[in-house]
Amino acid sequence: MAGRSYSRSFLYPDSYHLYVYYQSPYGSRFQGLRGLPNYGLSCCVNALLQSFSATQELLALLNRWIENDSGALEKARNVPQQLQKALQAMQSDRFLPNPHQSFLYCLDRNHIPMSVQHDADEVFISILNLIQEQMSDTELAQQIKCLYMVKLEEHLQCNECTYIQSGDTYMLSLPLPLSQGSNTLEDCFRAFFELQELDNEERCFCDRCGEKTPSKQGLKLIYLPSVVCVHLKRFHYDHGRTEKMHCEVSFPQALDFNTILKPEQVSQSSKQSRSEWQYKLYAVIVHCGTAMFGHYTAYIKPDGDIWYHANDSRVSQMTWADVEGTFGGSKGGDTAYMLLYRRTKEETEPDGRRNIGERNSRTEFSPNQQRK
Repeated sequence: MAGRSYSRSFLYPDSYHLYVYYQSPYGSRFQGLRGLPNYGLSCCVNALLQSFSATQELLALLNRWIENDSGALEKARNVPQQLQKALQAMQSDRFLPNPHQSFLYCLDRNHIPMSVQHDADEVFISILNLIQEQMSDTELAQQIKCLYMVKLEEHLQCNECTYIQSGDTYMLSLPLPLSQGSNTLEDCFRAFFELQELDNEERCFCDRCGEKTPSKQGLKLIYLPSVVCVHLKRFHYDHGRTEKMHCEVSFPQALDFNTILKPEQVSQSSKQSRSEWQYKLYAVIVHCGTAMFGHYTAYIKPDGDIWYHANDSRVSQMTWADVEGTFGGSKGGDTAYMLLYRRTKEETEPDGRRNIGERNSRTEFSPNQQRK
């Protein structure tokens, strides 16, 4: 689930690849988008960096951070510092042939090597968690986390005595299940919030009954953040092998959760205004290929209605029809893997401090843990 293989490692990029990067249209810029050369298998990070660069809310927070003086080695290992540096270089008017190379070195030092295949969603979650760990300004780090944090209520009801166990959790991206046929994003959301019957070997322990009993498990929405990241679960294990689902998943440019969620799928503890549930699509991380070998690119809409396709060092202007081509449905073609939606209305009173210290040990470093 990563980029195409090159003869040299990402630390020593292929000279021809760098050569074409200097030629038009490689390395061209459109509205702040800048092509990024592929260092070995770095296309996964390249695509994620394009989405980060298009997230103005993230740029504003990162640019507020002033790192304390530290040694050169410590700076080289600091993910938020190197991410800040890479995004500033991508936004700069100056021509820099390798604006993200230090960030790739940094990820390598944090056990995310670019010389092996990676899953884009896993790297996305890892980067956000490393920002939490390594940023000296903990309040600012929490605000960055809250940009993507979907707060949920876990709900488990015993079928024997109707006793309900519940607790709050969060996810930094929503892992939506897919069916083998045609899917719509709205239906995928509805399936994600549906109650699931747990029986036989999946029975859970009921405190009131004192034994494992059949039960119903589900999630209820508490809070939607400024940016909702959707992870389409195209990869699954089948008889010891990882397989990719090339099924069609259609998704809209505008998303309104008021028309998707049922009242019973919203937690009673939710205080969020329903006017904040309207979103617009601005980034699509695309995977082409199979589960064992593939390539990542990104469709980005920085401002206005124009889409751009960032394929490593090449950036090209596209249309919505081109983005629709990533719905899938045929083997081997481009398939949307991650979708990023931005809230269309600003929050009236954002309160990142309210969430500081709210951690869930089960989800802190694996927020996309699969539901049973």
